[in-house]
Amino acid sequence: MAVINTGLLTKGLRSAFFERFESTPVHYPRLATRIASNSDAETYRWLGTVPRMREWGSGRLAQGLRSESYSVANLKYEATLEVDRDELADDRTGQIRVRIGELAERAATHKDYLIAQLMLQGGTTGFNGYDGVPFFSNAHVSGDSGTQSNDLTFAAAAPDNLPTTEEFRGAMKQAVAAMLSFRDDAGEPLGRDTGGLVCVVPPSMLFPAMEAMHATVITSTSNVLQGLARVIAMPWLTGSSAWYLLKTDGVVRPFIFQDREPVEFGALAEDSEEGFKREKLLYGVRARYRMAYGYWQFAVRTTFT
Repeated sequence: MAVINTGLLTKGLRSAFFERFESTPVHYPRLATRIASNSDAETYRWLGTVPRMREWGSGRLAQGLRSESYSVANLKYEATLEVDRDELADDRTGQIRVRIGELAERAATHKDYLIAQLMLQGGTTGFNGYDGVPFFSNAHVSGDSGTQSNDLTFAAAAPDNLPTTEEFRGAMKQAVAAMLSFRDDAGEPLGRDTGGLVCVVPPSMLFPAMEAMHATVITSTSNVLQGLARVIAMPWLTGSSAWYLLKTDGVVRPFIFQDREPVEFGALAEDSEEGFKREKLLYGVRARYRMAYGYWQFAVRTTFT
């Protein structure tokens, strides 16, 4: 079967796909620690196991990994477009290239989507952190940490629980104070400063959050929170009453990106068996990875009530 030069051969499309893929703005690299995976699953026993410094005394005192175990299996993802060969004959290659560009954007932002789902489900039984309780919980206990909560509430006057700028500022102060008090299994504080803070909000809360973080004056009062945190609106956060404060400058971030096989682009094009028998051309992406929870101490959920 002769190969028709439609401009949609795999080589050219792969280049166009990855150009769009790499230029699409994404948030996950700042929110998640990348862990290279070499098997179908990884087990994390090292979270919260770093000992504090001590006097030398009689010599070194080695401490092993804790008994807490957190296993994460990699998942395989795909997305495939089917194109009728007649569309090529009718010179619709421009429209098809647009669809390939959209496919690249969807593939690029998929990890952001997965982080949003982890945040939305983080207070549900089964969506647990490394300590065996829901990621957002008022019952976190590990070693000598004591009982701690990263699931807060804050009163909002609006009937739909949508905060004002002043209410968001108050909730931010509460969340920062809670995060700075969190301790690991050795009783050591994890949030030692306010660097790397990010407010992740639903679209409905974007402007109150931006004003709270960037305004110089709020209700005739100097805004001490100005510039303290970046604000990100994630469209997949469908609720209007909850937002998330994340600390993203630690060695381990609030989320873990377990990277097994990167995104790859392929096609069954004009000269394929699929193209010959069904006159259908297939263009698709494939990858293996997993988004999982990292340090819950670097994430606080606040729900306006």
